[in-house]
Amino acid sequence: MNRFILGISAFYHDSAAALLGENGIIAAAHEERFTRKKHDHRFPHQTIRYLLDEVGITVSDLHAISFYDKPYLKFERLLETYHAFAPRGVRSFLSAIPAWIKEKLFMRQMLWKELQRVEGRRIKTKPPLLFPEHHLSHAASAFYPSPFSEAAILTIDGVGEWSTTTIGWGHGKNIRVLRELRFPHSLGLLYSAFTYYCGFKVNSGEYKLMGLAPYGNPRGRNFYKYREALMENLVDIRDDGSILLNMDYFDFPIGLQMSRDHMWKDLFGIPRRTPESEITQPYMDMALAIQDVTEQIVLRLAKTAQELTECPNLTMAGGVALNCVASGKLLKEKVFKRVWIQPAAGDAGGSIGAAYAARHIWQGENRTIRNGSSDGMKGAYLGPAFEHVDVRRLFTQFGAVADYHDDFDILCCKTAELLAEGQVIGWFQGRMEMGPRALGNRSILGDPRNPNMQKRLNLKIKYREGFRPFAPSVLAECAADYFDLETSSPYMLIVAPVRKDICRQPPDDYETMDMYERLYHVRSEIPAVTHVDYSARIQTVHRETNERYWKLIKAFKAQTGCGVIVNTSFNIRGEPIVCTAKDAYRCFMRTEMDYLVIGDFLFRKSLQPPFNDCNQDMLPFELD
Repeated sequence: MNRFILGISAFYHDSAAALLGENGIIAAAHEERFTRKKHDHRFPHQTIRYLLDEVGITVSDLHAISFYDKPYLKFERLLETYHAFAPRGVRSFLSAIPAWIKEKLFMRQMLWKELQRVEGRRIKTKPPLLFPEHHLSHAASAFYPSPFSEAAILTIDGVGEWSTTTIGWGHGKNIRVLRELRFPHSLGLLYSAFTYYCGFKVNSGEYKLMGLAPYGNPRGRNFYKYREALMENLVDIRDDGSILLNMDYFDFPIGLQMSRDHMWKDLFGIPRRTPESEITQPYMDMALAIQDVTEQIVLRLAKTAQELTECPNLTMAGGVALNCVASGKLLKEKVFKRVWIQPAAGDAGGSIGAAYAARHIWQGENRTIRNGSSDGMKGAYLGPAFEHVDVRRLFTQFGAVADYHDDFDILCCKTAELLAEGQVIGWFQGRMEMGPRALGNRSILGDPRNPNMQKRLNLKIKYREGFRPFAPSVLAECAADYFDLETSSPYMLIVAPVRKDICRQPPDDYETMDMYERLYHVRSEIPAVTHVDYSARIQTVHRETNERYWKLIKAFKAQTGCGVIVNTSFNIRGEPIVCTAKDAYRCFMRTEMDYLVIGDFLFRKSLQPPFNDCNQDMLPFELD
């Protein structure tokens, strides 16, 4: 009998759930994809319903349920922190504590109440309910699905209960924590403080800060000034990668914002940027300064992990593991022979780790070792699958018009031809991705050779800031032709340089140009995916994990000689990645996309009937 384990992450941000069977992960998804509320923190009712329906079981049939952190330890940290900083933090205390006393202290009862809502009736037989620590869930999500029998484990995020960073060792079915950095000293929170000060939203805008950093001038006065001020006043970095924050400058332990803005203004000489206002050069240089410091810390932590474990392999999770620029620098330094990063490295992936911790630590079951060839994440294609009946409903509900192709190879050739003509295409196939990246099943695609494609995608399709870069999807067997990358990157988690032989020499004044002058300068033969620092966040596409997407890029290469296409997530700003065919069609009709491919169906925008959002129960999306 298959003993299923349900993992749950909820009540902070990016709630999710995962279902683990005897042979690995069966399914996993973010709740936001179902509710259409970005970064939804609420209990993942719809995700859990999907997971149970996927295998036809009830809550009572589960072998165990595992929640991704320990609420009592988190509450202890809150109380001790408020006590340590008293009398500061009274407003925050009065805001946070009532919710804990009313609900979160009674997490066990609350979870059963929510699970009963999922079930729609009283749960007669309750499976064991487990609470692994937050960073153990991260470590388990990094190690157990990895292709390694033994590995160092590095987890870095904002904060769990007390831990903000851990170094661990995984061997077989066992995980041992070797070092721990505790709150309030946190690389994740330091990075989030700069995210906040540069005018982006905490817990969702960190990737924008990372994308902004290359616009900073690495030889400019501001960059050196900000980096020096940061390292001399805000953070003390030790040789082993551990850090101490100067808490006089931060408000996050007991306040309602990240930084003490008046002190930062005195230190850096610029005020906090107002969200949505113009981004000027000082904020670009500030982004570069914190990115540079982050990379230094991650590299030192990795070296310490290698010294402690003497392992050739490293696995990583936690929100900071999604900083793909730092990961790219770590790979380049060759501290470890092989590095594997959990594609759902943030809190959503904690649901996967919680389930794995229950399987291998609580239950004591041995792992299936993959010996470095493939991992247990199945390409991250773990969400709901597309079915033809979903398209038929579009014809009925919206009067949609589409051509059906019973030969997928012909559809790929047609789609490749449209891409080569400069068309923007929504691509919806198979199972939805788990994690923050669209990896070819819920994607918007374009021609990377087109110098206007980056601008068009940002302003006409995604409706987001024009400076944001786009990622290339490249045939795995062709990656070395375009990028200085010595490993595969199936989850779009590594930034590497574009090969110099396909790049164009920048003008002498390139680093002092206006932001958008630099942005629209043609830097390479694939300008739409070459960032201003001549790098790219790469997805290597493998036939074994996504044959349909691989076939499309192969067809594009056959027609154009280019084995790369632009891949961005299928959504607009403030909206989660699309989940269903209905979501995809709505997004297609609300933007300036030219074509939409759902399964074997090709939709042409000009042939669709008028589409009225007001009649389709569309949610108002918030700026992310």
